Amino acid sequence: MAMHMSRCRTWSRVQRFGIAAYRKYSSGSGYPNISLSSPLTGIPKPVFATVDGHEQCETKITTLENGLKVASQNKFGQFCTVGILVNSGSRHETKYPSGIAHFLEKLAFSSTAQYGSKDEILLTLEKHGGICDCQTSRDTTMYAVSAEVKGLDTVVSLLSDAVLQPRLLDEEIEMTRMAVRFELEDLNMRPDPEPLLTEMIHAAAYRGNTVGLPRFCPVDNVEKIDKKLLHTYLQSYYSPERMVLAGVGIEHHQLVACARKYLLDVKPVWGASTSTDVDMSVAQYTGGIVKIDKDMSDVSLGPTPIPELTHIMIGLESCSFLEDDFIPFAVLNMMMGGGGSFSAGGPGKGMFTRLYLNVLNRHHWMYNATSYHHSYEDSGLLCIHASADPRQVREMVEIITREFIQMSGTAGEMELERAKTQLKSMLMMNLESRPVIFEDVGRQVLATGKRKLPHELCDLISDVTSSDIKRVSTKMLRSKPAVAALGDLRHMPSYEHIQAALSSKDGRLPRMYRLFR
Repeated sequence: MAMHMSRCRTWSRVQRFGIAAYRKYSSGSGYPNISLSSPLTGIPKPVFATVDGHEQCETKITTLENGLKVASQNKFGQFCTVGILVNSGSRHETKYPSGIAHFLEKLAFSSTAQYGSKDEILLTLEKHGGICDCQTSRDTTMYAVSAEVKGLDTVVSLLSDAVLQPRLLDEEIEMTRMAVRFELEDLNMRPDPEPLLTEMIHAAAYRGNTVGLPRFCPVDNVEKIDKKLLHTYLQSYYSPERMVLAGVGIEHHQLVACARKYLLDVKPVWGASTSTDVDMSVAQYTGGIVKIDKDMSDVSLGPTPIPELTHIMIGLESCSFLEDDFIPFAVLNMMMGGGGSFSAGGPGKGMFTRLYLNVLNRHHWMYNATSYHHSYEDSGLLCIHASADPRQVREMVEIITREFIQMSGTAGEMELERAKTQLKSMLMMNLESRPVIFEDVGRQVLATGKRKLPHELCDLISDVTSSDIKRVSTKMLRSKPAVAALGDLRHMPSYEHIQAALSSKDGRLPRMYRLFR
């Protein structure tokens, strides 16, 4: 009887929901098969967010009474990146021994008025899942902290203390001297010569002024930098009107409230600022050559040693990032591209750039050919770095000078569109990272007082034409070359010959005729 009743119930479920509805699941129970594509009865209609492709949340900027700018960009998440950017770097050391910015980078987040040691700072941040970092460049010093949003008050308090109230103890300065010496040794011994060549090309391009001053502390200055000298420098350059408090992932009103609390009426440990001593020099492009004749045969030993190479970097003056031509130069740099001959990657990694197609693919003996673009508020430098066997240096230099000359030709429609798409893609992908957004917000607000949003920059990139590329290339080729050379330089052509090649129609070096070889 019980079995009969059970069969009747099963048949009634089959009649009501259909054969497919009565399926046994792992739990042993059966569920009606409800379509996922049709709306459920009795449930309110969902409301979805709409996106038009543009970043609607604009960067909010507030200037406090003391001149400090507060900039924020909201971004969903439970972590935020907050930091202070200062308009101070190695270019401002004209009146001082070079290396102060390098020292300040190493001394950052050491003991302060509120925290007895770096360990105390790290333990405080650890409570909020935070990390801290300081980086200096030729024109900017950046103190940054990433931590949970709920720890914002602690983070801004810590930043204020680290920037305005450092103790600069004698033992900390001595430890920094050791760290700087080690970094200088590492710079000269590391297999990758790019940081050293970048230093050399700036010294050649802007001889003895602004961005041509050493970014790394010279060995002779390590013992000259002390607490008194650091305080004198900080008094001139660490003033509120030269600073931006930037934050990503927090509400603007919260950041402004913290800035008023910890950065408005704070007296720095070095006393009142003396902004009259600020160096306002404009970068003077000189061109020239810096050479280091060095044995590179034992740079990288081991199971897969790098062969002995000579490295050459040739640069020409471009423009500042404040000029309209900055975007065409960025597209030109992307169009040149390049990289190492043994790391081609896929088509999205530069296989169709000129330095791959015209140089690395045709000349198998070249180890590397890469384009770089450095831009500052008053000047810029577009350069090509190439590496090859010391015996083929002359041929390598001629290949690079020919590529510079060909820049002023008409760019093909396909390669221009590819370069523009690649640049936009790189821009948008980088700006998915919170620390990168923070740096972009801080640097733009520090330099211009406002921020161009990603879609605005993409529109400017889309507007670049082949005539723009030709115009900026022709203008660039009128400047004197800057040359950096590292390695065995016995076959290196003279600076005058490189200059003559860049002034010719085909980029070829003058022929050398010898009676005896």
